[in-house]
Amino acid sequence: MKDKRVYNNIIEAIGNTPLIKLNKIAEDIPAEVWAKVEYFNPGHSVKDRMALKMVEDAEKEGKLKPGGTIIECTSGNTGMGLAIVAAVKGYKLICTLSDKQSKEKIDILKAMGAEVRVCPTEVAPDHPESYYSVASRLSKEIENSFYPYQYDNMSNTKAHYETTGPEIWEQTNGEITHFIVGVGTGGTISGVAKYLKEKNPDIKIWGVDAYGSVFKKYHETGEFDENEIYSYITEGIGEDILPKNVNFDLIDHFEKVTDKDGALVAREMARKEGLFLGYSCGSTFQGLRQLKDELKPTDKVVALFHDHGSRYVGKVYNDEWMKEQGFLD
Repeated sequence: MKDKRVYNNIIEAIGNTPLIKLNKIAEDIPAEVWAKVEYFNPGHSVKDRMALKMVEDAEKEGKLKPGGTIIECTSGNTGMGLAIVAAVKGYKLICTLSDKQSKEKIDILKAMGAEVRVCPTEVAPDHPESYYSVASRLSKEIENSFYPYQYDNMSNTKAHYETTGPEIWEQTNGEITHFIVGVGTGGTISGVAKYLKEKNPDIKIWGVDAYGSVFKKYHETGEFDENEIYSYITEGIGEDILPKNVNFDLIDHFEKVTDKDGALVAREMARKEGLFLGYSCGSTFQGLRQLKDELKPTDKVVALFHDHGSRYVGKVYNDEWMKEQGFLD
């Protein structure tokens, strides 16, 4: 029998990430809590899954041809997934990022062969200098290029419906009662939710949002309130747009978490569980803490942790940076 951990290339190593029980940090939560730890993907994040799916679907549809250029706006992790796929498949890659992203993310993307364009955070999404607009413009200027646009590309949701959702269902023997995850493009929560709710409609789906993002209010009122939008520090969750991948009908509740709490809980997770996680993973667990009164001892919760702490060594795991933000005394 072939050893399934022998691969022809790095792309084949994407997916089948472990489910790890949370112990010390979850002592005050009246339910069993398990972490779906996505930094075991080769690009150290959940985004490897949808990066591969978007490229494969584009190839099938003839939108991406040999020798082509992939152009994407990213907060870093999707760019990393695309960089891995581009390296193996022989494509060029240009990533546009906002200037709030960590230096580590930019340096890693460059190391992986991507060309990086850094754009200002403090501009509207439709401003010509926003990282959305720059990616869109480059895709029109560069011949034989493909702009996946992860926010509205439904291959994003499909990747998680086909892989992440089934993995979680099997790993919990179908006993999962709650799924919680930070929401950015929406592909992870929507794909997993679609699969799990088809299996058991009673499973609760909780999304974690940032203060400064539009998701929670839009979910509760149907109003896109521009007054909700302001700059925040947490990376990878929340948006100032409504991506098509966010299926609000499948999400039972959004919980907002502060920048400070997300950062402090990420650090706590490293000390208590040995899990060196990204910023939004701290936000996800803090969201669960804030909702613990909704849980009972027979519940089985799965929290999905997006990425690895190596992306945030200069920020969340740097005492000076934390002090500058007022997060540490």
